[in-house]
Amino acid sequence: MNISALLTSAGINIGLCVVLFMLYSLLRKQPSNFSVYFGRRFAHACPKRDSLWFERFVPSPSWIVKAWETSEEEILSFGGLDAVVFIRILVFSLRVFSIAAFVCMFLVLPANYHGKEMHHKQFPYESLEVFTIANVQQGSKWLGAHCLALYIISCSAWLLLYFEYRSIATMRLAHIKTSASAMNPSHFTVLVRSIPWSAEESYSHSVEKFFSNYHLLTYLGHQMVYRSGTVQKLMGDAEMMCRMMRSENLAINCKQNLFNRGLCGGSSKAFRMLSISKGPESVKGKSIYGDLDTSTREEVAAAFVFFKTRYAAVIASQVLQSSNPMLWVTDLAPEPRDVYWSNLCIPFKQLWIRKIATILAAIVFMFLFIIPVTFVQGLTQLDQLHHTFPFLRGLLKKKFMSQLVTGYLPSVVLMLFLYAVPPTMMLFSAVEGSISRSERKKSASRKVLFFMIWNVFFVNVLSGSVISQLNVISSPKDIPAQLARAVPTQASFFMTYIFTSGWASLSSEVMQPFALLWNLIRRFILRKKGDLYDEPLSFPYHIEVPRVLLFGLLGFTFSILAPLMLPFLLAYFLIAFLVYRNQIINVYSANYETGGRLWPTVHNTTIFSLVLMQIIALGVFGLKRSPVASGFTIPLIICSLLFNEYCRKRFYPIFKTSAAQMLIDLDRQDEQSGKMEEIHKKLRSAYCQFSSNVNDLSKSGHSDQSDNGESIQDSEDGKPGEDSNRVNEPLALQRHMESTEPNEK
Repeated sequence: MNISALLTSAGINIGLCVVLFMLYSLLRKQPSNFSVYFGRRFAHACPKRDSLWFERFVPSPSWIVKAWETSEEEILSFGGLDAVVFIRILVFSLRVFSIAAFVCMFLVLPANYHGKEMHHKQFPYESLEVFTIANVQQGSKWLGAHCLALYIISCSAWLLLYFEYRSIATMRLAHIKTSASAMNPSHFTVLVRSIPWSAEESYSHSVEKFFSNYHLLTYLGHQMVYRSGTVQKLMGDAEMMCRMMRSENLAINCKQNLFNRGLCGGSSKAFRMLSISKGPESVKGKSIYGDLDTSTREEVAAAFVFFKTRYAAVIASQVLQSSNPMLWVTDLAPEPRDVYWSNLCIPFKQLWIRKIATILAAIVFMFLFIIPVTFVQGLTQLDQLHHTFPFLRGLLKKKFMSQLVTGYLPSVVLMLFLYAVPPTMMLFSAVEGSISRSERKKSASRKVLFFMIWNVFFVNVLSGSVISQLNVISSPKDIPAQLARAVPTQASFFMTYIFTSGWASLSSEVMQPFALLWNLIRRFILRKKGDLYDEPLSFPYHIEVPRVLLFGLLGFTFSILAPLMLPFLLAYFLIAFLVYRNQIINVYSANYETGGRLWPTVHNTTIFSLVLMQIIALGVFGLKRSPVASGFTIPLIICSLLFNEYCRKRFYPIFKTSAAQMLIDLDRQDEQSGKMEEIHKKLRSAYCQFSSNVNDLSKSGHSDQSDNGESIQDSEDGKPGEDSNRVNEPLALQRHMESTEPNEK
């Protein structure tokens, strides 16, 4: 590929991004699109302006200014610690690749361009290979510049990674302390699975008998998990509707003995207010499941067990409960809003089979994807296109068409194929048996990351002749040399991939095309009013985190091989920084919180990228017959592995479990202040398995009232249910709405 083909691809994507960003700045000001671009909470808070308001039809960069000026504390209040960690990934990438771009553009790029004594073509028709390390002669002294740049980039990455890991670990400790002080029920709760079956007694009696015997001083109570299939949900909804039609007053209290074997336990005040249609009748804090006989629902071999202290819950979750490790399996329970109830019904003995099956399915899917990737790589070879499609020779002889087909089309086709990957991996993670929504998304994120690294990077590097390339590798010591030959030749493809999958995806993210189209259909064709979504969208970490980490891998591996890529990569990270901050502020809601647990995956992937960069550089220096540069590269690989091991020992345990010192101090504070008894009472209604039916009905009952600004109220106990974070707006959100400019509203 030459410079003109690269500029063609860049021009198309830059023009597309500018048009979409300007269109977004107009569409977000229209009152009918508030539910698309400001989320569910913002749709009620934004005032409606007159349809002839002039500023609504003038593009403005005010959203960029607002995204830039928003502080990290506001991001934390809007999206939680996970959102802050994601923004920190972009900040780290901007910092490390700014250093890499400065060093490589002024040190490595001139060495590549003047690596051989040759007659260069005019700039628009210059081949991109003259800007890569492939243009440097064997044994050239210029390779010392590449080795120096490699050292600067590696040392900068180590230093920045250390400070980020330490800072995020500190924020996680503060988050644990804050959530524990606010009475997070998951800190007192243990999920018990694989309860042994007994013909003489129920699962509930077995749980009570076991924990009363072996955890007598710390056991508080338990709540069984019931089978929650589609049929059971439909039966529950039908029974609920029948009761609503028969009686005007559904105030039937939950019995106190349901604490041990009921559906939700505790008092009837655990549920929210349920308003029926527009009438004045309403049931405040009443449970419509209070009088249901629990024997009509089937118990499964799983239960939530409550303990008197946080420390007791952690100890119970980590120790082996019986001599058979396959029985009485304990884990710390996820937050109530994070529980993935349908997977709790899966027998524990099936989980290892499901995990093996999903791993095999993911591997098969990864290898099947080699076919479209190889096809995409065939589009980059003009001679191969002439041979495969002879009827296109006349069309491909035109300069603009050849540049469009070889420079822009391959990355677009690959991006379209990749749209099917995240939903597929999310399905695999659900089948795998994750007990929480956050764990399911985290598992899907890892699968997508492995898929992207293998198919987008390695297969693209070795494709065109995948089988022959792999046959050349006779031993592991040949891998660096093989990568050194293949990677620089694919620099042009990955540059165009940054344009299409990077820049274009960001403009698509901010535009929300599918939500916008569905909103138009609802309002103008179906004539429906109200919110666009029944619940606010959660941030798609399983899509965005792998994409950002893949671009980081491309930046590291191509920094000294093809430094011309770094300015385009920096532009992507800068745009992503602004776009994702805007989306976290306005669109996405923190439906659950993991406390920044995605950072260890980010750290490990970055270390992998660094080591891969150093191994490829070692192979390149070997091919270029530079023993001095090769000898200086080996210590870098060893230091990267040692640095990773230090971080794993120093910081990773903080993300894996909670410190006993912190938990015991919090337990003592609550006991001395008298809050512990209140906490124990609130635990009774923390995990309500079938409360989602109530919430769904209340949403439908309020569908006509939502335009008038009415919302579902919390219970009198103040218990945070599944929708508590989206109903009660934080103070930071109110400050944001007050500080928003008129044209933003």
